[in-house]
Amino acid sequence: MFLWIAEQLGFPGLLNLFRYITFRAGGATSTALVLGLVIGPKFIGWLRVRQGKGQPIRDDGPQSHLAKRGTPTMGGLMILTAVSLTMLMWMNLENRYVWACLFITVGFGLIGFLDDYDKVTKRHHKGVSGRTRLLAEFAVAAIGCFFIIEGSGTDLYVPFWQGPVVDLGYFYVAFAALVVVGAGNAVNLTDGLDGLATMPVIIASLAFLLIAYLVGNVVFAPYLGIPYVAGAAELTVLTSAVVGAGLAFLWFNAPPAAVFMGDTGSLALGGALGAIAVATQHELVLVIIGGLFVLEAMSVIIQVFFYKRTGKRVFKMAPIHHHFEQMGWSEPTVVIRFWIISFVLALAGLSTLKLR
Repeated sequence: MFLWIAEQLGFPGLLNLFRYITFRAGGATSTALVLGLVIGPKFIGWLRVRQGKGQPIRDDGPQSHLAKRGTPTMGGLMILTAVSLTMLMWMNLENRYVWACLFITVGFGLIGFLDDYDKVTKRHHKGVSGRTRLLAEFAVAAIGCFFIIEGSGTDLYVPFWQGPVVDLGYFYVAFAALVVVGAGNAVNLTDGLDGLATMPVIIASLAFLLIAYLVGNVVFAPYLGIPYVAGAAELTVLTSAVVGAGLAFLWFNAPPAAVFMGDTGSLALGGALGAIAVATQHELVLVIIGGLFVLEAMSVIIQVFFYKRTGKRVFKMAPIHHHFEQMGWSEPTVVIRFWIISFVLALAGLSTLKLR
């Protein structure tokens, strides 16, 4: 909106700053942060009134989590509200990539909301059936990714390899949808401790902020040997908004959490990361940058696979952050150490931009 207004006025004086993506990205971070901090207290109070007993806590989980009973969930609505309003203010309204990524983010948020709502109203931790949720996620992801590839193309790029490896054609839609759905559910599985998922999402968003800017730059992209996607640099505004909203949420989610983001937030944030990775054609780099989320998801897959076949558990409890809790690590210790791992993986992912 601000860019459109400045453009209609001819970019006079200070309004000329709105031409620059870096300025609008900084504005998006600040706006989302302030919005989140302002609406947070009233929003949390409203959730407490509406939900009563808060998010159901599993009896078979770590016993220390039972003390969290009564904490409201669906805090992801705060993040979605801050990100959506911020994007409408600072984004280029004519950019297809931002609209497609925002569609996936909000769509996944809505699916997560329905799941959270089902859990709260039925007072059970299962929520919507897994099959129904996955079908809805793939539908939203496929629609969003279809609009993305209409602009970015269908070439698959691999880290440490210069140039495209193969053109997947319209099979790319299925591949891209799988990336988005996988990212959404991986972040969802990571969201099990106060602040555990939020900071790694912020770190990954900062990494993709840089990637989006470089991919969308006609000078830097060829120099680094990475794909050039015209218009993708506008996604720096989206990643900046996610960072600002994430920091605001972390203010209220820091131990002891006043609110949980729930599936509403974790699915939306994971879907956003997946969509941005698809739009910038750095899907496989997401596996490195989001390696913590991959580790969490793989721990669940490995646990279920071996338990069904042998009756034995590989981990004391899955996802893997619960395994370390069962080993005696305190919750803050697990969270901070996982943050460190996430930061190191982000640096490793960014190193692939030059090593080609």
